[in-house]
Amino acid sequence: MLNRHQNPLQNCNLKFNQVGIASAEDDRIFEGYASTFGGIDSFGDTIIAGAFTETLEKMARKPLMLYGHSTANVVGKWLDIREDETGLYVQGEFTPNHTLSNDVYASMRHGAVDGLSIGFRVPVGGAEELDSGGRRITKVDLVEISIVGFPADAGARVSSVKMSDEINAIQSIRDAERFLRDAGLPISMAKAFISQCRPLYQREADAERERKEAYEATLKWLHNLTDKR
Repeated sequence: MLNRHQNPLQNCNLKFNQVGIASAEDDRIFEGYASTFGGIDSFGDTIIAGAFTETLEKMARKPLMLYGHSTANVVGKWLDIREDETGLYVQGEFTPNHTLSNDVYASMRHGAVDGLSIGFRVPVGGAEELDSGGRRITKVDLVEISIVGFPADAGARVSSVKMSDEINAIQSIRDAERFLRDAGLPISMAKAFISQCRPLYQREADAERERKEAYEATLKWLHNLTDKR
């Protein structure tokens, strides 16, 4: 499943490169941080320094610059992506003469759109599960970097990528909680949902056991009746 890691405006340190002091227009280039190391996001996850090293080294081309994690909304291109001591530094450029790019650019300059977010997958062994329900992420496969509003709509975090495989892979309550969290639910809500479902599952299991016992008792009664004849 595609994960989301939100970085709000106060952590992005967004800056715009001006063409000239006297110019009324600028070159539509901005820079900032798509992810910062050591923080805890709304899902309880922490990305550790060095998590992007391998994915950046293997990257054949830079990831898409999206608006709201929608592949239909490509609003520019990333000129530079690299790790430093703070996090994942990015420099991007909005596409000129593009309606949505113009709108997003204006909103960002105005402060109405105020965050960056990465879309990524966690490879096997790339995260340590924490007792809190979150993860300590040491390796990611970077897929895309989005310009987003903050707080983001929960629906923007939902991904159908390999959704059926993810559902089939659920083998425990913790797996179910992690699935719901990755789908966009906060940890507390995911835990509350599972907690609410547990008695329902238990009642269904008890009812199924009672049906099975009644069925077996009926078979035994019929068997005894047949033997007497």
